[in-house]
Amino acid sequence: MKRQFALALTGLLLATSLAASPAAAQDWPTKPVRIVVPFGPGSTPDVVARMIADHLQKKHGQPFVVENRPGASGNTGTDAVAKAEPDGSTIGISIGGPLAINTLLFSKLPYNPKTDIAPVTQLVTQPSALTVNLDVKVNAVADLVALLKREPGKFTYGSIGNGSLSHLAMEAIALKSGTKMVHVPYPGSPAAMTAIIRGDVQMGCLPAISVTPHATGGKVKILAVSTAKRSPYLPQIPTLKEAGIDLEADAWMGMIAPGKTPEPIVAKIRREVVEAIGTAAIRDKLAAQLMEPIGNTPAEFRARIDGEIDRWAPVIKSANIKVN
Repeated sequence: MKRQFALALTGLLLATSLAASPAAAQDWPTKPVRIVVPFGPGSTPDVVARMIADHLQKKHGQPFVVENRPGASGNTGTDAVAKAEPDGSTIGISIGGPLAINTLLFSKLPYNPKTDIAPVTQLVTQPSALTVNLDVKVNAVADLVALLKREPGKFTYGSIGNGSLSHLAMEAIALKSGTKMVHVPYPGSPAAMTAIIRGDVQMGCLPAISVTPHATGGKVKILAVSTAKRSPYLPQIPTLKEAGIDLEADAWMGMIAPGKTPEPIVAKIRREVVEAIGTAAIRDKLAAQLMEPIGNTPAEFRARIDGEIDRWAPVIKSANIKVN
């Protein structure tokens, strides 16, 4: 009996080892895959998820189902990935909020982004645009800073919600330039843009894709983009860094998996996803949204997440921003 038990135990351990081995990972996906999006249908993460899901489903002949789980600033859907079986059957798309910044804004999260989430790859980066109403008679960031210093607290800016990247970016600009502005939150980019156009607020740092149609139509003026380097889609627009404000505030998103997903499976998912966003068809669709594909390693993506915490902690503390 002891010998039979030992043999059975050895077989079980071998089977477990093989399941997590590189050879087994090569078979991914072996069953339908759920891609959880922590925002609603039509949101930017949802659009990217459906591009990837369509490509992978056509390639592998397995269903890739996009599941929208909005709520709590992206925490609800990200938590669904964190608590899923770590076997490659559930992956997700998330952004800087639920993966990093929300640890600073919320008193408690239902998951630990450092241990309950396995970063797969950063998918894309998208610039935000510092935008002003046409009645604000400035043509450059330096002009705007000078105006704000002359009349501190007079000017207002719109954001897409308390604690959003658009909120933090403007508070960072104020902190780094020694100026003061008044925050007015709106329920989304369209409402915030409408407020800037009408002059209800004078400025904002909003996703560039929501700004550029109005700037092209002569309704608002773009002073800078928030990325570390100029956007290939807006090469004529300088960065905030070029204007003397040391700030990066790009709207990125990445692919994640449950925290205990075996490394070989994570590596296979990454290869498949990076191949998908590198195809001409998806690159063209991303470009239409002013999104630039990235496709870095899990370690590089983890470093990016950790860097967000370091970047925004001083801003959040200085402006005393809390969600709950």
